[in-house]
Amino acid sequence: MGKTVVVGLSGGVDSSAAAVLLQQQGFEVLGVTMRHLPAETTNSCCSLEAIVDARRVAKKLGIAHQVVDVEAPFYEQVIRPFEEGYLAGTTPNPCAMCNRHIKFGAMWDWAKSQGADFLATGHYVRVQKTDGGYQLLRSRDRAKDQSYLMYTLGQEDLEHLLFPLGEYLKEDSRRIAQEAGLLTANKPDSQELCFVPKNDYQGYLVSHRPEASHPGEIVDSSGTVVGSHNGIAFYTIGQRRGLGLSASEPRYVVGLDRTQNRVVIGSRDEVQASEVHVYDTHYVAGEPQGASILRGQAKIRYNMEPAPASWNVQSSSAAFISFDLPQWAVSPGQVAVLYQDEVLVGGGKILTSSR
Repeated sequence: MGKTVVVGLSGGVDSSAAAVLLQQQGFEVLGVTMRHLPAETTNSCCSLEAIVDARRVAKKLGIAHQVVDVEAPFYEQVIRPFEEGYLAGTTPNPCAMCNRHIKFGAMWDWAKSQGADFLATGHYVRVQKTDGGYQLLRSRDRAKDQSYLMYTLGQEDLEHLLFPLGEYLKEDSRRIAQEAGLLTANKPDSQELCFVPKNDYQGYLVSHRPEASHPGEIVDSSGTVVGSHNGIAFYTIGQRRGLGLSASEPRYVVGLDRTQNRVVIGSRDEVQASEVHVYDTHYVAGEPQGASILRGQAKIRYNMEPAPASWNVQSSSAAFISFDLPQWAVSPGQVAVLYQDEVLVGGGKILTSSR
């Protein structure tokens, strides 16, 4: 009997294509869907429709499929930090935490309990084995590359993780699913946070954390009061629209002061930053020994190309990034990562930034 791999089936085309490829490679495949939201959820990967689609894919491929409840840990490790982050005036990235704690944490724990040798998902990222261990690389399909959200993976994780789509383009995945006769072949990609309907995070906060509606002052960078806001949780760095202000020049959110409950606005230049402090750092190949400066290309948001920068390792959990050129709207709470060519070196959460 061949090696056993558990595939996370979300009911979408990517995970479906991953399962097909693994079958073709001779693995014994078991499908699992992690249910991390209530059954009545109607959007994204946790809806009843998504679970039904995952089961149909498994049936078509002739593989076993199970649904595993992870609602409690998902709330504690993903949703609660998301809510608390916005209340604190930051812009959290829940997908990175879901990868860390649920998809590559709880799901692997379950896979091990089933005697699996590997865990696989439909993420677009590559793993390469070298003499020194494992490297995590950007995917062939740059438009779909998801390595940015996987900086918390380490050597012990990469030993048992498989990413079959890393060398494929999105259109290849649809073709693979189509040729296998899977109903997910033409299913559109989800563009929403699974627990935030219509990506309306403000409406979500009003509904789930009413204390987010905490009016305060809008001030300019000199401290002059120029308006009022309904709660700092409803603003992000770089925001221009929705400020309710009239000015001769465009004004942007440049800071969120939780202590004084203030939104700080300024010019476009003031939104730019070259220096970024990060914390809770992780390195794929293990922590660099001693204080060191790593040269590469850093990235501070999902939908940007990495930019030339120096990554100064300050401690086991902190680093300082110096970009060659100023970056737009560096947001505390978001993720910053470092690449060296194709290789993801590591990353952390953004704490502060400066010009």
